[in-house]
Amino acid sequence: MAAADFLVVISDVLLRWLIMYFPVSFLDITYICSLITVFISANTMNSVWMTVAFTFDRFVAICCKKLKTRYCTEKNAAVIIATVNVMRYLESIPWFFIFHSKYIFNNLPWFCIIKPDYYTSIFWIIYGAVHRLLSPLLPCVIILLLNTLTIKHVLITSKARRGLQKDSDKENTSDPEMDKRRKSIVLLFAISDSFIVLWIPYVVCFLYRRIALLHNYSTLSPTAGNIGYLLQLLSTYTNTCIYTVTQTQFRQQLKTVLKFPFTLILRSIKQ
Repeated sequence: MAAADFLVVISDVLLRWLIMYFPVSFLDITYICSLITVFISANTMNSVWMTVAFTFDRFVAICCKKLKTRYCTEKNAAVIIATVNVMRYLESIPWFFIFHSKYIFNNLPWFCIIKPDYYTSIFWIIYGAVHRLLSPLLPCVIILLLNTLTIKHVLITSKARRGLQKDSDKENTSDPEMDKRRKSIVLLFAISDSFIVLWIPYVVCFLYRRIALLHNYSTLSPTAGNIGYLLQLLSTYTNTCIYTVTQTQFRQQLKTVLKFPFTLILRSIKQ
């Protein structure tokens, strides 16, 4: 998840803004800016589907005890990560072909201009719809469904465990298993729900633009579109931050790092 989010920072933030604010560089060569578009799409999709994979992983770990021993392994994790990456890059390849050059200079095509048939071709209309279905409409549905099933399972098991504790007169003792599940639920919802909330403005803006184009409605204000785009980018960063900050071991190591300069100073004074 951290690697996928970091690639989004490189491709969708650094490279995109370098092209906008530093014109006439090698990044403006048609082949290069087309390739960057592919990277932006693939890296964003990777970040989205890593969130889906994480949500499914937590669902299996909490709700499917028998499947957990076979599914939650390092080997399966490596296979899933590799599969998601390969599939997302393959799905994003067509974006390379939506541009044509503005002019040819020194036998090199320069600048990326969207081809006119992108707005009229049946292929591009279907491809655009499938792309938006895969990111983020379908992931949102999957995340909501898995979260609902996880909540249902946790509520049922919690009720059953409380009943067993009352029968054994241990209702006042702490339950480490339920505390562990409660922390997992907090982590799961912090990641998945922040993803959904931050993607909603972008999806609404996208759908409105499509509807306005078909029915000649007034166009959406650039400010609204920019806000939706910024929130969508923010969603790729919050997941890793939430995941790491909620881990006890990470917090302990972070405290050690923050204390390290002061530890060195005190050690020097003592010496």
